[in-house]
Amino acid sequence: MADPVRVRRLSDQEGQTLLRITRRGTGSPIRLRRAMVVLASAGGNTVPAIARLVQADEDTIRQVIHRFNETGMASLDPRWAGGRPRQISPDDEQFIVTTAKARPESLGRPFTRWSIRKLADYLTLQPARSIEIGRERLRQILHHNGITFQRTKTWKESTDPDRDAKLARIEYVSSHMPQRVFAFDEFGPLAVRPHGGAGWAPAGHPDRLPANYHKLHGVRQFHGCYSVGDDQLWGVVRRRKGAAQTLAALKSIRRARPDGAPIYIILDNLSAHKGKRIRAWAARNKVELCFTPTYASWANPIEAQFGPLRTFVIAGSNHPNHTVLARKLHAYLRWRNAHARHPDVLDAQRRERARVRSERQRRWGQPATRAA
Repeated sequence: MADPVRVRRLSDQEGQTLLRITRRGTGSPIRLRRAMVVLASAGGNTVPAIARLVQADEDTIRQVIHRFNETGMASLDPRWAGGRPRQISPDDEQFIVTTAKARPESLGRPFTRWSIRKLADYLTLQPARSIEIGRERLRQILHHNGITFQRTKTWKESTDPDRDAKLARIEYVSSHMPQRVFAFDEFGPLAVRPHGGAGWAPAGHPDRLPANYHKLHGVRQFHGCYSVGDDQLWGVVRRRKGAAQTLAALKSIRRARPDGAPIYIILDNLSAHKGKRIRAWAARNKVELCFTPTYASWANPIEAQFGPLRTFVIAGSNHPNHTVLARKLHAYLRWRNAHARHPDVLDAQRRERARVRSERQRRWGQPATRAA
């Protein structure tokens, strides 16, 4: 039996970037959906579960995962076809990209960053390898290779000495015991104010939301619990996040498997998640707490499930208070869980489609191919 399709282990930088894309929900919809696919796969979700999450075909999900394993973050951007033939060889393009990523000071230029004009002049004046290129074409090549003009910023690299061991444990339990694996995390802060979003509307006449200068309702936190094997998501809205609220959520997860067999809960390293009371309760109730490495919350499979919550409940909303917001969240969760299909149902549907294709081929002599 072939191993299930799964994304390779992410680096800290890749995980943080994917997490930022899915949490903000801005930019290209294609890039957002592909980021959700990769993040869900990194969290241990199966291909059928990811297909239900983003409403896509399973073959498409596998293709996105394979492309990410081959090309990395560049696979998130769509590749457009057409245009005039290439005038610059692939070796020249690689040299341009390598030069653009190098600091000008290391190449003998007295400045700390390139401009398009300075980079084009440098490439033209090289005696060993002169490349004459226009500024617009240079900009296109850099954009095609994922090189954009960005501000310098700091980056959180995981300093956890047990990083590899923790990731390996999460991967093992997610792959071998998915019916006993759960995930927990907080989603928020939830603020009562008009949230910009997107939707279908007549051209030039988008939906309008009022401005809000007074935020008098405070914030809330959604404590979410996710069953990896059953693809079920539930939770409750709290005023704060602390050890007591975390313990209440973990007890609800334990009640989801009342047979007393061991279960595994994936959660991050927040101090409110690993107090003495929580560890003692976990030891008594056969619960193994699988903590993600420091600064690597992207390894939690519930993170990908929060993307649709922000897209379909928070974005484009103007809830009057937290009570209404909580009702909307739970209404969406009921709809989501009711439409989550069990793997046995998916297998039965695949067999039925295969039977219909075979019957059509037998009757009419048509090839039994899958529709595009």
